[in-house]
This record gives sequence, C-alpha cells and structure tokens, in this order.
Amino acid sequence: MRTIGLIGGMSFESSAVYYRLINEMVRERLGGLSSAEMVMYSVNFEEIVALQKAGRWNDAADRLGDAAQRLQAAGAECVLICTNTMHLIAPQVAERVSAPLIHIIDETAAALKAAGRVKPLLLATRYTMEHGFYAERMAENGVSIMVPGSEDRTVTHDIIFNELCAGIIKDESRRKLNSIIERAKAEGADSVILGCTEICLILDPKALILPGFDTTTIHAEAAVDFALADEKAHSSCAA
Repeated sequence: MRTIGLIGGMSFESSAVYYRLINEMVRERLGGLSSAEMVMYSVNFEEIVALQKAGRWNDAADRLGDAAQRLQAAGAECVLICTNTMHLIAPQVAERVSAPLIHIIDETAAALKAAGRVKPLLLATRYTMEHGFYAERMAENGVSIMVPGSEDRTVTHDIIFNELCAGIIKDESRRKLNSIIERAKAEGADSVILGCTEICLILDPKALILPGFDTTTIHAEAAVDFALADEKAHSSCAA
C-alpha cells in the first residue's frame, strides 16, 4: 500500500471527512480491520484565509508547498490538497515535490465525463467560482461549467465560510442552495459539482434534483485508487 499525503485544515471539518472516507474505502476494498497508510499536515486555516482575502496567493503557495515537502519527507507517495479553492495554486505546490499531486479538478472532470455530464453547475467559494482557474481546468478536460449569478455566489460563499467551515449546518441554508440548483436546472445545467469540500456536510449529492458530484468523495477515491494500485495488481496476479 502506498502512503497518502494530505494537506488539510482548510477547513478541518472537511479534512476529517477525507480521513474518514479514505479509511472506509480502504477497509471496504481490503476487508477486515484494514486502514490507509496516510500522513496529514494540517495548516492553521485562519492564516490561509487571511492570505486569500489579501490576494497573497504566492505566499499561500509557499505555505502549502512547504506543507507538501514536509509530507513527502514523512513518507507520502502522493499529495492531495484537501480543498478546491487552494487548487488555484496547485501548480506551484506540485513543483515543490517529486510525488504526484492528485488534482481534484481533473478527477472531478473525469467523473463527470464518465457519467455523460458536460454542463455542471459549480457550487463553491467565491474564489473558486470567480478566479477562472476551475473553469479553465475543466475546459481542458472537455467540461463547460456554469456558475450561479452574483447574488447566489455571495449566498453560497457566505454559507461555506460563515457556517460550514465552523461546523454549522442550517436547514435554511440547505433550502437556499437547493433553490440555486433549481434555477441552474432551468437554465440548462445537467449536473451539480459540490465544488467546496465542506458542501457535502449540508447537501447529499444523491438527493438533489440534478446528478450531484461530490468533489471530496471523488478526490478521496482517487487517493485510494493510487494507494492500492499495487494491491490491485498483486490480487490480479494471485487470481
């Protein structure tokens, strides 16, 4: 089993979901009391948020790049940035390590294409919805995303930062997000990307009016596929 490296803490609410999902998937695939070989470097999210608000993305890249190097030094054989927003600086982080960076946008695009979905609504932080890096990377993978209107982007961003990142789940906020999805469906969206790793805390992708793609689960599964690739090959040879 290869060792998975997680850059977490952005927020720790979703990092805890990553840890649980990855271990559950490994146990399901290998059976018994199996769990993942995994290391996590968890940053102080308050510091990262301050860099985001100030537009200091190069400083944020240095911070996460240092975290990636520490993970690799601890034995990580791949690196995951456990947040969609900070994939804005994923190329700079990837340059700091020789271990592969498993990219959340690429993995999500592959899942969408496998399901025949090409016009998803993106629900995410304002940075992810507005900075262009997400749409550009999706377009490179043959997927054209939709984003909510300005007011709905503000609503979504505020729910993420003011509630979900603090572990607060409100039914009223769930209704607001579902209303945004309904409007997107009327405008031609064929699916929904839960494009913030905390959104799975409030929306069940299987209970939406459009097919939902939870980036947290997709990213975690990609990590497990990587970690168990040798196990799968060994099992095939044994069979």
